[in-house]
Amino acid sequence: MLDNLRKYHVVLASNSPRRRELLAGLGVDFEVRVMAGIDESYPDDMSAMKAAEYVAGKKAAAYKETLGNDELLIAADTMVIAEDEVMGKPHDEADALRMLGKLSGKTHHVVTGVCIVTKERQSLFSVVTDVTFKELSHEETEYYVNNYHPLDKAGAYGIQEWIGFIGCTGLEGSYFNVMGLPVQRIYTELLKF
Repeated sequence: MLDNLRKYHVVLASNSPRRRELLAGLGVDFEVRVMAGIDESYPDDMSAMKAAEYVAGKKAAAYKETLGNDELLIAADTMVIAEDEVMGKPHDEADALRMLGKLSGKTHHVVTGVCIVTKERQSLFSVVTDVTFKELSHEETEYYVNNYHPLDKAGAYGIQEWIGFIGCTGLEGSYFNVMGLPVQRIYTELLKF
């Protein structure tokens, strides 16, 4: 499948081991390319649901000048939204505990924006998944933060880790989107290139 990609050298613009694993799961050969210092801000008046898509587009734009004519780049950004707060990566353990406390016993949104770009073409979209957590005890969140160190994860958690095993009571949408890459939608978009 995805034989149409043979004409491209695919580049994943992410250092995330989860994104690498998910893209590899599609059977796509790719290289990882990471550019430091990309501005990931978005306008204050922008809807939280559109922010991840906007940032993914900014990431792709930063790479576009360096792309060869035969290269296809995939850039993504994932945000967790709870009660209108956009949760990026926690600053420290205390911030991680605060975030998990806010997610406890509620449903939140995980939005991943994706930009697939070549020199001639661009596809920009986002995928939303609703995730519900049970009421998490302080002992549970403290155990998770101390043992799994989720400081590199939006919303301070990885659904594929211990906290997801014991805490997630419901999920509507793409599980892989919550991990950081909506591979089903990416597959559909890649078929168009």
